[in-house]
Amino acid sequence: MKRLIDHHLLQWKVNPHRKPLMLRGARQVGKTFAVRQLGATFSSFIEINFEFRTDLKMLFMQDLDPIRITKELSLLLQKPIIPGETLLFFDEIQECPIAITALRYFYEIMPTLHVIGAGSLLDFALQKIGIPVGRVSSLYMYPLSFVEYLCAIGKTMMIEALLKHDERQPLSEALHRMMLENVAQYLAIGGMPDAVRTWIDLENPREIAAIHHTLLGTYRQDFIKYTEKFQIKYIEQLFNEIPRQLGGKFKYNKIEGEYRKRELAPCLELLATAGVIHCVTHTSGQGTPIGAGSDPSRFKVIFLDSALSQTALGFDLVAWFLRPEQELANKGAVIEAFIGQEILAYSLPIAKNSLYYWHRESRGSQAEVDYLYQRGGDIIPIEVKSGSGTSLKSLHLFLQEHPQTPYGIRVSTHNYSHHGQIHSLPLYATLSLASPEQREAMYWLSQT
Repeated sequence: MKRLIDHHLLQWKVNPHRKPLMLRGARQVGKTFAVRQLGATFSSFIEINFEFRTDLKMLFMQDLDPIRITKELSLLLQKPIIPGETLLFFDEIQECPIAITALRYFYEIMPTLHVIGAGSLLDFALQKIGIPVGRVSSLYMYPLSFVEYLCAIGKTMMIEALLKHDERQPLSEALHRMMLENVAQYLAIGGMPDAVRTWIDLENPREIAAIHHTLLGTYRQDFIKYTEKFQIKYIEQLFNEIPRQLGGKFKYNKIEGEYRKRELAPCLELLATAGVIHCVTHTSGQGTPIGAGSDPSRFKVIFLDSALSQTALGFDLVAWFLRPEQELANKGAVIEAFIGQEILAYSLPIAKNSLYYWHRESRGSQAEVDYLYQRGGDIIPIEVKSGSGTSLKSLHLFLQEHPQTPYGIRVSTHNYSHHGQIHSLPLYATLSLASPEQREAMYWLSQT
């Protein structure tokens, strides 16, 4: 499956000023596959999995000289390592933390050798030892976005058509309905590569649910790897609770049992570090950078993949295929989470991006805008509507209280339209939120 990250990896390959690269993201989002795809474009590709080849950790114990390390690796593996021709891939690099430190010396001493490190729980190791500042770069991966899903199922013409579409003009009703049906399918299947691949092969929603349950089990099995034994019960409870609180401010006191915030909050941070969840933090939205006015004590939480969260709740995914319009109208919290995923997936991947929302609480007047999105020097409010409702009181109130904001965006099942300061985007057009670099990657994707 072609991914947006492939475009960025190819750009990294040809960049004469590149640094060793860390590919970061949650387990099972496709990091290893993406590096192997890149490896196929080199004369030689060497993959070392430190979880499997524990013996190779010893190569980093004597010293961190990359010339010696690559020479010994070449002899042990009986494969040449040639700068400029070989891609050297350290997978599950968190299992050999000293190898992360060694990356700085690959940059300083062997800058022409292409080196990538990745791992399922890499960010926990990076929290302990850090990244060599100025010597290593990062790219972040997420589950397949809707655009990547369209590419995976062979509908690249749709991607190109959406990229070129004039957002002031509606699509024909037939095309509009067809695109919404594709969104409904995506919301059932989700963006986890295994689930998408299974759908392409079998087109059986029941098989998709089985994949989701396996993935959820994998994430649960990981708890013991990054959680203290006494915390496992807390992180398990949070993992089960988060899908139930989609769409609303996260409240610890809603969790059943005698749990305290001081016990649960550190475990929530662990899930975020693992990439399993994303926090949507409250911000005033008064200026850039958008995080400057944030309040970390007020937040919402979404799963890394909205289809996984539905499976965790026991929802029948078949309904998305049988009654797409009804499901799109009734699953407001799922739709909102989907838009959050899209914002992350379409942001510039060189940094770990955050999600924000706005909420005003005052006596007799409450208002909430689902997401605030920074575009250049502007903060753009985004309100997500799942059904046919047209009330946009919160969005209008935000625009009224933030006169520097040029416009607001409604994302819904409605067609494209512009009315004054309100730009309406259909659910399938979230690619309009993409950074210029990601739009370039989308054009590349639509042509491959």
